[in-house]
This record gives sequence, C-alpha cells and structure tokens, in this order.
Amino acid sequence: MRITIFALLLLLAGISEAGAKTTAEQIEEAATRFLERFTAQQADEGYEVSFDAGTVDSRLSLASCEAPLAVEFTGDPWKSTHPSLQVACEGSRPWRMFVTASVSIHGPALTASRPLARGERVTADMVTTQSVVVNASRRGVMRSPDDVTGMEVRRPVNTGSVITPDLLAAPDAVERGDHVMITARSGGFSVTSRGKALANASVGDQVLVENLASERTIRANVVAPGRVEIPM
Repeated sequence: MRITIFALLLLLAGISEAGAKTTAEQIEEAATRFLERFTAQQADEGYEVSFDAGTVDSRLSLASCEAPLAVEFTGDPWKSTHPSLQVACEGSRPWRMFVTASVSIHGPALTASRPLARGERVTADMVTTQSVVVNASRRGVMRSPDDVTGMEVRRPVNTGSVITPDLLAAPDAVERGDHVMITARSGGFSVTSRGKALANASVGDQVLVENLASERTIRANVVAPGRVEIPM
C-alpha cells in the first residue's frame, strides 16, 4: 500500500512538472528587468532612457525554464525606438521568442544653430547642443563640436535639425593640380619625392598622383593635407 501511494505521488509530480509553463507575465518581467539594467547603464553615460517592455499574448504556452530567462537586443537600440528583444530559455527544454519594446534614449546631440548651406565649412558657432531622442535617427548623431569643426556640409540643413554623420564630409586634403609630397614606406625605411595630385581627395582616400621625377602615375593614400603615402 505504501509503495502504491509513493508511486502515485511520483506520477502526480511528473504530471505537474510536465504541465508547468512559462507564462507571459514571466517573459514580460524578464524583459522589464533587462531594460531596467540597460537604463541604469546609460544613466552612467549621461543618457536618460524611457521604455515600455511591450506585451506578450497571455495565451502563449512555452515550456517551463529551470534557468533564468536570457534577454538581449537583436538589433542596435541606438538606431531604433522600437528594438526587438530576444527572450530565451537556455535550460534542458530550450526555446526563444521575440518581443518588440519601445525605447527612447534622451541625450545631448549637436543641432544646427542656423541654416547650413551645401559646401559650407562648419565652425563651432554653427552648431549648438540640445537634448534629443538620440535613437530616433538611424544615421546616428554627433556630440562634440570638435568632431564637426572644419567638416564640409554635404547638403542643406535647416535650423534646429540634428547633425548626423551623413550630412558632413571631410574636406579635401589635396585638390587636383596640387603639388604633394609622396612617401614610399616599408617598415622603418622611407623615400620621399614630389608629385602632383590628379584628383581631389580627403584624408583616408586613395588618389592618383604623378611622380614629377619619373613622370609615372601611381595610386597613393592621402595621409594629411598635401601628403600622400605608398605602402611597399
């Protein structure tokens, strides 16, 4: 009789365990805790985050998870106000699902203090710092006037518009016809000669230059205004 009762208890425990489910409420709580940690991390960097973890269908039926639910962003939260969260069970009966959250990251960004015309070189008085929803722009934002001073405006910008990296371009470090110094470098050994740029280019770009001594046309990397380098 005792053996029968013990077996019945084991059977009932097995049924209970098999019927255990991860609830929608547990998933929402895990997503909320994850976003709370994200909010605290960004506060340390000077950003204010507001969020809604989203809702999960209460009819959802997923296996019970003996391990804490793992949550992570599946995309860059700095480029979307509605990032997707992956909630996963990494236990013996693994599963994963996705929740769409609402996240707004407020922080300082540069905006135009007056209309900016295409081709203008940016000076510090052309921009001002304002608090904006940083992740409302998929193109990113600029924070420091030092990062934009001297850059060239690629297209017209209205007063108050957020300055994004794609609105600016590095000015040409060499222009077509400029005389440049050509350095051919290999390890600690280098040779310098004079040349002429055959096109406009910015620092980091490649440009065709004519070696004035040999009259050969070569491709070189622009490393500074008036200076190009050929790796050997």
